[in-house]
Amino acid sequence: MIKDNQRLFNRLHVLLDALVIACSFNLAYLFKFLAPWVDKDILHLPYGWYMIALPFLVVGHLLLYNQFDLYSSKRASGRKREFFNIIRANTVGTLIFIVVLYVIRQHDFSREMIFYFYLINIFLTTLFRNIVRYILRAIRKRGLNRKYVLLIGYSKAAESYINKLRLNPQWGYVIRGVLDDHVEAGTVYKGIKVLGTIGNLEYILPENKLDEIAITLSLNDYGKLEHIVDLCEKSGVHTQFIPDYNHVIPSRPYMEDLDGLPVINIRHVPLTSTLNMVAKRAVDIVCSILMIIIFSPIMLLSCIGISLSSEGPIIFRQDRVGLHNKPFQMYKFRTMAVQKPSQEVRGWTVPNDPRVTRIGRILRMTSMDELPQLFNVLKGDMSIVGPRPERPQFVEKFKEEIPRYMIKHQVRPGMTGWAQVNGLRGNTSIRMRVEYDLYYIENWTMAFDIKIMILTVFKGLINKNAY
Repeated sequence: MIKDNQRLFNRLHVLLDALVIACSFNLAYLFKFLAPWVDKDILHLPYGWYMIALPFLVVGHLLLYNQFDLYSSKRASGRKREFFNIIRANTVGTLIFIVVLYVIRQHDFSREMIFYFYLINIFLTTLFRNIVRYILRAIRKRGLNRKYVLLIGYSKAAESYINKLRLNPQWGYVIRGVLDDHVEAGTVYKGIKVLGTIGNLEYILPENKLDEIAITLSLNDYGKLEHIVDLCEKSGVHTQFIPDYNHVIPSRPYMEDLDGLPVINIRHVPLTSTLNMVAKRAVDIVCSILMIIIFSPIMLLSCIGISLSSEGPIIFRQDRVGLHNKPFQMYKFRTMAVQKPSQEVRGWTVPNDPRVTRIGRILRMTSMDELPQLFNVLKGDMSIVGPRPERPQFVEKFKEEIPRYMIKHQVRPGMTGWAQVNGLRGNTSIRMRVEYDLYYIENWTMAFDIKIMILTVFKGLINKNAY
C-alpha cells in the first residue's frame, strides 16, 4: 500500500512541480511586461512567443529536479539540502536556457524576465515543497502513511538507527522488531523487541507485511550478509544497509572505482586533490602578501613596543608539527620574557602568568602576536585557514589519547580555523578542537575558507582564552 502511495505521490509531485514552473514563468512575464510600473510602450515579443518556450522549460527543469535528487522520499531528507538542490537545478536550467537562446540567436527574448523567472521559481518551489513536507509530517504524526521496518542484526548500528527514528517520529517509520542470532529473544531496547533468530526471516518475508528491511548486522556477522540480501531481493522488499563501522568510516565516505573494483577511502580529504591544493595555495600566497602590506604599520609598532618592553628577540620561533607530520618553525611576536628551553617546554600559559609582558598581553588578547605567521604562509609551512599546529611534545601526547588526532596533519595548519572561530582557543577542550578540525578537513571548500576568514574578522580576533 505504501509503495503504491509513494508512486502516486511522486507522480503528483511531478505534476505539481510542472504547474509551479508554469506559474512562475507567467508571473515573471507579468512582472516584466504587465505590472503597473512598467512602461507599456516598450516593444517586446508577444506573449505567444514566450509560451512557445514554456514546454521546453518545464520538461528541462523536471529532468534537472530528478537529476538533483528532488524526487527522493521526504521522510528523512533535510530542508536545507533540498533548498540548495532547488537552487542548483534552477541555476543549471537557467544557464542552459540562456545558452540555447544565444545559439539560436534569439536576442529579443527578455533576459530580465528570465532572471525574474529564476528567482520566482526558486521561491515558489521551495514554498510549495515545505508546505507538502509539513502536511506529510502532520499526517504521519497522526499514525497514517507509516512504513514498517524490520532490523536484521543487533549492533551499535541498530541502536543508533532505533534512536534516530524515536527522535524523529515525523518520518513515519515503525520498527516491528529485531532478528539476531546472539541476543536472546524477548530482549527489549527502548521498546523494540528481539523477535528471534535471523533464520526466521525466511518465514517473515512471504507474509509481505513489511515495507523495508534494515540490515544492521554486527561486524562479526558480515559473513551472513550476502545470504540475507539474496532473501530480501527475492521478496521484493526495499532493503537498506546500515554499516556497523561508522566509528571507523566517516558518514560521507569517498568512493573510488579501481578498474571495476569499488574502493572506500576511510577519510575523504578534498585537499588531497591537486586542483584544490593548487587553488588553496594560490589564495594563501595572494592573501598573505596583501595582509603583510595591510598590517605592516601594526607589525612595525609591535616591533617597537616589544623592543622597549623587555630584552630579547622580537620574533619568537617555536617548533610545530605541520603537513604530513613534518616539523617547522612557527613565527610569533615574542610576548614573554626570554626563558630557558626547559621552562618553555613545561606547557601553556596560565591566568596572570608572570612571564607575559605588558605589551605581550595586549598582543595575545588581540591575536596580533600571530601576524608574523603570514610569513609562514608565504613560505608554505602554513595556510591562512586550517587546523592550528601543535608542539611536537603535545602531538606525541595527544595522538595516544585522542582518536583520529593525527588526521589533522593531512592538510597544512592554519593561522585561523573552524575550531578557532567557534571559540575553541587557548585553554579549551582538545577533543572538541579535533572534532571541529576533522569536520573542516572532510568538508573543505573554498567557500568554507572564505566563511572562516570573515568569521575570524568579526569574532575570532579577540581571544578571551589568552593569558
